[in-house]
Amino acid sequence: MSQSPSNVAYQVMWNRLISVVEEQAQALVRTAFSTSVREAGDLSAGVYDVSGQMLAQAVTGTPGHVNAMADAVAHFIRRIGVANICDGDVYITNDPWEGTGHLHDITMVTPSFHGGEHVGFFACTAHVVDIGGRGFGADAASVYEEGLYIPIMKFADRGTVDETLVRIVRGNVREPDQLIGDMYALATCNEIGHRRLVEMMTEFELSDLNGIATFILDNSRRATLERIAALPRSSADGELTVDGFATPITLKVKVTVHEDRIVSDFTGSSDLDKKGINCPLVYAKAYACYALKVAIAPEIPNNAASLAPFEIEAPVNTIVNAVHPAPVALRHIVGHFVPDAVYNAFDKIVPGLVPAEGAGCLCNFQVSLRPRTDAPAPAHARRSEVLTFNSGGSGARPEHDGLNATAFPSGVMTMPVEATEHAGPVIIWRKELRPDSGGSGKQRGGLGQFMEVGAREGHEFDIQAMFDRVNHPAQGRRGGGAGAATTIVQDDGTPMNGKGKQFVAHGRKVMMAFPGGAGYGDPKERSADLVKRDLARGYISAETASNDYGLSASDIAEVETAIANGEAV
Repeated sequence: MSQSPSNVAYQVMWNRLISVVEEQAQALVRTAFSTSVREAGDLSAGVYDVSGQMLAQAVTGTPGHVNAMADAVAHFIRRIGVANICDGDVYITNDPWEGTGHLHDITMVTPSFHGGEHVGFFACTAHVVDIGGRGFGADAASVYEEGLYIPIMKFADRGTVDETLVRIVRGNVREPDQLIGDMYALATCNEIGHRRLVEMMTEFELSDLNGIATFILDNSRRATLERIAALPRSSADGELTVDGFATPITLKVKVTVHEDRIVSDFTGSSDLDKKGINCPLVYAKAYACYALKVAIAPEIPNNAASLAPFEIEAPVNTIVNAVHPAPVALRHIVGHFVPDAVYNAFDKIVPGLVPAEGAGCLCNFQVSLRPRTDAPAPAHARRSEVLTFNSGGSGARPEHDGLNATAFPSGVMTMPVEATEHAGPVIIWRKELRPDSGGSGKQRGGLGQFMEVGAREGHEFDIQAMFDRVNHPAQGRRGGGAGAATTIVQDDGTPMNGKGKQFVAHGRKVMMAFPGGAGYGDPKERSADLVKRDLARGYISAETASNDYGLSASDIAEVETAIANGEAV
């Protein structure tokens, strides 16, 4: 162009970049082998300038991946070296501290060249079902046990894939075709992003991204700082206790609003756990930033400038700042509780804005199936790894009920039963909403769900439980009631632990009830019409309608009669 583009043109380009990275993410969803990616959307995708500053990220993806990956490209540039960045390269790592928090996340970075010049990078992350080691679970005592470590290196050098790396990966994981397929899917989605970027640059006659980068970062920074400046200059403390592995852990945070930044200081939080629920700082930072950003500036797109004013501090070797070689496989357990801890503080600074506590961490489990060993196994029996993502209820909001069986803050989708059963010889016998699990309140907490899982005839299995809220259910806000706690037992009544690998014999089932979100406000202030609606839908029982909400016996009888007659309430 003979002159600099106008602000209108730059805004069009900004929107285009967001659509480019969204197409990049959708390409990964369509081509990934792991159900965690193609069914749950446990991924992120983004575009960066030549210095590693994130310019735009896809809407599809989780805050843990999205915000943690924002810091990752700078590590790739430092490790690879500017002089070694070439057209056709693809870089890879699953480093928990320079990637997105644990070995099960593969991050791929691809430099983008246009007209022979390096103009930026594309990056993407995906959670893979297996990375070797002990498997996806909290049982390890160090990161060395948790799986195969891939340092930042070249997956492809000027277009040629490192076949030695591929062979090493294949030799160290249980599902080699699946993992290698995911690696190629990651590389391919970056390539699609690159092609769309080149098309955009050609259309707008751009030789580099410097102008659009300045426009994006300056406007994002300004808009975010305006939101922060409008808040009270104040500090407040928040605290949250959850199950941990063998002993409870406590997150303590002091949130301080400055004129140009918000600082979340986690001094006083629990020390490292002996098992793999520890959280690297990059992942804790991702969710602390996310919690505050969605509270005060949700419509400002994610990029380096809009995230920068949200700072985090935490002493080394605390549960939210685990350093090598701490075990971190289930770092999401702690990371997903960071927003509730931050909100417990921020609610004292800006009342009436943030939700009550929710289920928090995902209700995930992985099933390692194999032919039965207590008797001869049928010829069709086989080994398989099946990972499924599930959710409890989210906390009620100041003006709205919590969402049922919805992952907050992770944002991933619940995997369909059909996709889970297609992945291996597992049977989901039951999956339905859990009545009375949402905390009572003027706004009701979201419901958790029931799940029952077993194996097809001829198989036994180990289940890796990754649950919390067993002993510490979600707490209500401003008079709201607590959500229901998590339970897990075998169908013969044998109790099971909320975390860790546990054996399930041939013919047995695991019965799980996932937690509900907490309520917001005094339950007696809830509209009688909403209580009757919840009763008619089966969200609450007649006992809860009467005891918690004060619904009269005649109103309850009216609802029960309408249900019996098939009438709408």
